[in-house]
Amino acid sequence: MHDEFHDDEFHDDVFPDFPAPADGSPWQAPADLEEHLYELCQEDDAYGYLRAIAVEGLYRPVPLDEADAADAADEDERDAAASELLTIDLPDGRKVAQVYTAGVLPRPHPDVVYEYVTLDSLAAGCPDDVDLLVVNAATPCQQFFLTTDDEREVWSDLHATHHRPGNLTNRIDTRRTGAPAPGSPLLHGLACGAHLCFANGDAWNTVDWHGAGHHNEIDRLAEWWGVHDRDDWLSVQERLLTRDVSPWYWDFALDARAVLTRHHGPRLDPELWRDQVEAALRHRVVETSGPTAPHRPGEDAELDDFVAHLRALVGKVLRYEARFRADGLLPPDGHVTTVAAWDIGRASKMARWGTGARYATRAELFKALERASEAARSAYTSWETFSAGYILGRCLHFDEESFGPWYTDVLRAHRALTTDPDSPWLTVPFAAARA
Repeated sequence: MHDEFHDDEFHDDVFPDFPAPADGSPWQAPADLEEHLYELCQEDDAYGYLRAIAVEGLYRPVPLDEADAADAADEDERDAAASELLTIDLPDGRKVAQVYTAGVLPRPHPDVVYEYVTLDSLAAGCPDDVDLLVVNAATPCQQFFLTTDDEREVWSDLHATHHRPGNLTNRIDTRRTGAPAPGSPLLHGLACGAHLCFANGDAWNTVDWHGAGHHNEIDRLAEWWGVHDRDDWLSVQERLLTRDVSPWYWDFALDARAVLTRHHGPRLDPELWRDQVEAALRHRVVETSGPTAPHRPGEDAELDDFVAHLRALVGKVLRYEARFRADGLLPPDGHVTTVAAWDIGRASKMARWGTGARYATRAELFKALERASEAARSAYTSWETFSAGYILGRCLHFDEESFGPWYTDVLRAHRALTTDPDSPWLTVPFAAARA
């Protein structure tokens, strides 16, 4: 039997009521989840509230020095630290633990981080001396729960039934409060990361970034990017912003086509493109190493192999573009002019991941997002062309012409981002506003 702890039994002097807007307007929930939780509070549906947070998960505040100590500790010590909760002692001696949903998390604080936690892990790890759990304290969607064994069994059951991490991805999540000003380079720079935000189920328009929780952000950067500290992050962030992560020769091949289309129009003989790529590459060797350097066919086996690779790349790009046209990523006569978006889009998210891991300062986050915006606007004319460049870069990196999930996942994202009314690509103009 569920026996929730109601607000009217609580002490207002510990968690005071959330202040109403000065103009008397209703509270603006930061996101869909918090609006839903607010409605459940109004309906006094604590079980429905638990079910909702079982689906999404929660965040627990942790002093940064304790989080860093846990990261350096052995596995047993980390497990013990994972069960620690920020608590407040009530005048009657009871202890209250605090957790929050993603939308109400505050601007990152220099001394506090937030770790992601599921309802099941709370059930298993909530310390015995904690009497009550408060979710979203001091907000209009706050709710309180007893932490008895029976209650925690309900938490675990709800988690087992409703928590599916895959259901939290492939979605557009737009925050209704706290976003940068409309028309600002900052908001445009955030929108450049929309592909990854969609894939991960992240809110695309917040700079108050906590991501998947502090240590999950650290682990993400270490696993996928080899980033283990601030210096690593600074290096990768700069390389992404200067488009130095993707192989240079992808755009080299696309630039060779651009030279030809200026003289021959958009419909090119593929063999003419291949010949142009080879000629440009061999000329590049002469320019960089001098006219006596081996550059003619048969003079340098390694160069010949690289020429063959780039000639094959032309065919690969053409086949991807044909598929893009068939799937509506490109217009019937369209082609990709640059894969710069593959680095720029990741740079937009790298700035946020660095913030979540506490490798980046807020000023560095803002500067990186503004630079991403500027780079995108310098390379593309629309979100659709930006997206096509991003997708081609991702496919060249990972897909190997299998047209598997590395392609179909971003195709799904592209379709959502170009049609959903809540998408940044329909609410944030690509081009900068004219003065």
